Amino acid sequence: MIDWFSISLGDGITASEPLADIEAQFALARQAAGMLPDMAVFVSHESEGRLHCTVRAYFSPACVALAQALAAQPCPAPNPANLTLLAGDKAAWALLFPGRGR
Repeated sequence: MIDWFSISLGDGITASEPLADIEAQFALARQAAGMLPDMAVFVSHESEGRLHCTVRAYFSPACVALAQALAAQPCPAPNPANLTLLAGDKAAWALLFPGRGR
């Protein structure tokens, strides 16, 4: 099994700066990797019964170097129903979630 990676970015208000940072770093990493179509970062807003949601970034397996540089932790593949694409090619949906992509 190939691991995904995730990192909590705090609540929806404080997450905007780290998200912009991840997008910028992703653009450089993806270009250096040859614009891999399965290299993507997704975002989920998770509430788990709390008043404020937590924003979590999920890095596809092709983002291993970037994820490790950002201290993201290995995790199972996320549920695509809860995700939005933050960075990467839209084709990543079909490549990473066959039969369940958008």
